[in-house]
Amino acid sequence: MIDVRALAAGLSEHEPGLWVASGRAGVSYPSAATGECWEVEDESFWFRHRNHCIVALVKTLAPGGAILDVGGGNGVVADALSRAGFPTIVVEPSLEGARNARRRGLEPVICATVDSAGIAGGSVSAIGLFDVLEHIENDVAFLRQMGALLRRDGRLYLTVPAYPLLWSAEDDYAGHHRRYTLGSLRAALRRSGFVVDYATYFFTFLPAAIIPFRTLPSLLGIRRHASVSREHKVGGAAMAALVERTLSFEASAIERGIPLPFGGSCLVAARTAAVTSAP
Repeated sequence: MIDVRALAAGLSEHEPGLWVASGRAGVSYPSAATGECWEVEDESFWFRHRNHCIVALVKTLAPGGAILDVGGGNGVVADALSRAGFPTIVVEPSLEGARNARRRGLEPVICATVDSAGIAGGSVSAIGLFDVLEHIENDVAFLRQMGALLRRDGRLYLTVPAYPLLWSAEDDYAGHHRRYTLGSLRAALRRSGFVVDYATYFFTFLPAAIIPFRTLPSLLGIRRHASVSREHKVGGAAMAALVERTLSFEASAIERGIPLPFGGSCLVAARTAAVTSAP
């Protein structure tokens, strides 16, 4: 059992397994999205495939202890990691998301930001930032903050949306500040004091759908945000299964350490190193 009191000083147990900080700062994320995601996460090919790829990476470059899933939402990634044998702690500022993570059976769950939780510097073995960094205005400062929490050679796993040219109304609605290339993500990590051990694109075929159905209509002003439920249930279960089978090669490549050259998202494993002063 993970000792929450030893990990973070600014918490009290709100209900069994759910620890809450006294103050939680706002985040760049729409309040309705937590519930929208909860409705579709377990059936959506996108969430399931992302989990397969994340677990494949963590199996290949394993943490030295529990993973802190920062901005862990409803706990969908933490649940997959825990089932794969990697102890994972959800840190989620939304009370709705934190309670949903507990509904999945995850414990402990921390309802807080990393600031309000009072997590001790140098105390964390590994951190996951799964589609979180794009919501942070100053990504380098935030990554440096994560590095300060990690132990020596601590692991950082992260996913972000790829390619600025794929920007659409969905990014605006989601509260994104940017989309990344592997080059821009590597640069941010290097400036933050991390060494990248593995970096890849994934969701290889997704840009072919994003450009005509999101990006171009947004540029032309003929598309607004579509609900998460509507987008992730398009095509039904049979179509989702087909897409998952089509993309199954990606998790296999990631587990073998083979980077993929293109895709709608980026996946990276990095570790702490000395912070540089590079611009």
